[in-house]
Parts: sequence; structure tokens; C-alpha cells
Amino acid sequence: MLQQILTNMFIEPELLAELNEEQKQVLFFKMREEQVRRWRERETGLEKEEAGTVKPRKVSGKTVSWLKGSDNDVWVWLMGEHPDDKPYDQICDEIMAERAANQAQKEAKEFRAKKEAEIEKRFSGLYVEQEETDRQKQACKAAALEQNKQVELKRYEAEERRKAEEEVRRLEDKRAQQIFMDLKEVQHQGKGQDKEEKAWQDSLRKSKVADQRRRSLAKQTREDNRRRSLKALERGRVAAMTKAFGGQTTALPPKAKPRKLTLTNEPIDQRPNMRHSVSSSNREEIIRWFREQQLPLRVCFQQDQTCIAPWFHGIISLQEAEDFLGSVSPGGFLVRVSERILGYVLSYRSQEGFKHFLIDAADNCYMLLGDQIKFTSLEELVEYHKDEPLTASGGERLLMACGQKPGNLDYSELFT
Repeated sequence: MLQQILTNMFIEPELLAELNEEQKQVLFFKMREEQVRRWRERETGLEKEEAGTVKPRKVSGKTVSWLKGSDNDVWVWLMGEHPDDKPYDQICDEIMAERAANQAQKEAKEFRAKKEAEIEKRFSGLYVEQEETDRQKQACKAAALEQNKQVELKRYEAEERRKAEEEVRRLEDKRAQQIFMDLKEVQHQGKGQDKEEKAWQDSLRKSKVADQRRRSLAKQTREDNRRRSLKALERGRVAAMTKAFGGQTTALPPKAKPRKLTLTNEPIDQRPNMRHSVSSSNREEIIRWFREQQLPLRVCFQQDQTCIAPWFHGIISLQEAEDFLGSVSPGGFLVRVSERILGYVLSYRSQEGFKHFLIDAADNCYMLLGDQIKFTSLEELVEYHKDEPLTASGGERLLMACGQKPGNLDYSELFT
């Protein structure tokens, strides 16, 4: 089923509704990988075509290099991510205030020089007039009177300079405020375009974080699958050795040739004549599929093939499965025939609530959708996950089978 989804790049809504959140994340990551693989193949083909028809361009000596981060990707700084980063509005206000202050200081410097020239010109004329008057006056005037006039004149000059400086400062502050308001008005006029740019930057940042999370989840899932597959293979070797050294076995009815547990990271190719689970909402079709294809394999029986497994249920809905599991403690589980697709669903009771995992039943093997470990029967899948968790992020181990209610077998229509 996963191979068919990656080939068609489409998943039907009924099938998507049966997936839990982690399976949806894994499926999305695999579809993204398939898209990238196809894009690279197309780009390689185009480059080969262009190389055969277009003359190679002369390579210039100029090159551009990008600063890369720890993930070997182009380093990008997004304003606001670092705790010490200031808000955008605050940075803009500080820049505009600095520009306004610099402009006001420049204008104040020019105004101060102008005032200084006026004062120098004014008082130099008074000094000349005073000297002319002194020459015309009689030489008998006391030196003390002349000194008093000079002191008074200097005091008057200092007062004028103080008033001029206060006027310069007042005009500087007023001009700085005026320039700041002008820049603020220009900023408000351009905020319409800045909002679109900011929304795009936020979307880019969220997309990058989501991609990083999906890559991390997929990597962790692959490592966990590889570890679990090795354990399953080791368990199979131990069982083979027991049989070789005289272990007793029970005669079982004929069943399909068992398949080894496989783990692969190779690209998935569509193989001819391979049957896949398909989406269906027809209850009669699901019953016919189970009787014709699943019942001969006795996938719902216990390992000794004597009776139906206690965890097996018929075609029941998600709500009915949660009603069953509501009476058991965390770790309880059941396997039900899906009411929407040709396959099964593993329903699990956790500490937080209920989880549902879709089981792919294609090609006479069984595996959790998005997983890479294949089992020959539902019994093998259940026994394996009694020791190993269902997901890499959680500790969901199958501890307690949730059976039928007394007097009501919900799987009776599958056998009669």
C-alpha cells in the first residue's frame, strides 16, 4: 500500500483517516523524499540534454561562497530568534532617532557658528566705539571706572552667549523631534509592504522548523526500525537452534510460505502483479476479501492454530474499539478489521488516551504503515511488539489483550 501511494503520489481520504499522527508524519516524509528523488532525476536529464546541444560557457574567475551552519546548509539569520534580538519596531525607532539626532546636531552646529559670528561682530564694534570714546575723553578719568566698564561689558557678553547657546539647544531638540516624526510617517506608509514580507519570513521560518522536525523523526524511526529488525532476526535464529537440538513442535495446518523479516532503505519500485490494500467503504467487499484471502492464511488464530486470538475483533468502528479499551488499563490492545480499507487496525490504550495504527496487509505480509519490518501473520506482529515499542518516540508495548464481550462475538459475520 505504501508503494502504491508513493507511485501515485496520492492517498485517499478514507485511508488517511485511519492513520495516527506519527504515521502521517512518516508518510509525509517519504512522499517528500520521493518528490526530491524525481526532481533530481529530471534535473539530471535536463543537464545531460543541455550539455549535448549547448556550448559550454566560459567560466569567469569570479565566484560566490556562502557561509554554512552546523547542518551544512546555508547559514541564515532570522531577526527575532535570538533572545538578545530587539523587536523590529524598536530597531527602526532607534535608527530613526539616531538619524534625527545626527541631522539636528549638524544643523545646530551651523546655527551655533552663525550666532558666534554675530556676537563677535557685535561686541568687536562696541569695543571699537569704547576705545574711540576713551580717546576723546579727558585723560584724567580714573582707571577704576574704565575697568568697571570692561567687566560689565564682559558680563553682558557672557549673558548673550548663554542665551544663544540655550536657543541653539532648544532648536536642536525641536529639529530632532521633527525629523523623527517625518521618518516615522514614512515608515507607517511602507508598513503595508512590510507586513507581507514579515508574514513570508514567518512562514519560511515555520516551514524550516517543521522540515527539521520531520527529518529528525524519520531518522529516529529508521534507526529504531533497524534495531528492532536485528532483534527480530536474532529471535528467529534462537528458535531455529531450539528446533535443531530436539525441541518439540506442534503440527500446524498448511499455511502460506513464511516470509523473513526484511528491512530496506532502497527506493521503492512498483512490481508487476503485486496486490495492494485498497480503500473501500463496502462492508460486503471487506467480508469477501477476508474470507477469500485472509481466512485461508489463518492470520487471526493463535500460534498453535487451535482457536482465534483473544485480541482479534471483527469489523468495528473506531468508537467501538475505544469503548472496548475504555474498561482496560494502559497497555491494553486489540486488532480489528478496518471498516474503510482492506486491512487491519491496531487500537492501543495509552496513558494519554487511545492510539490507532493502520496495518498494511499487502502481498500476504503484515506491517505497520510507515514501518519497514514485515511479519507473516498478525500473531507474529503482536508477539514482536510485546517486547518492542510501537513507535520510536513512545513506549507503547502490547501488555493486555482486550477480548470479546460475553455473549456477543463481533467477528461472527467474517466466518459464517
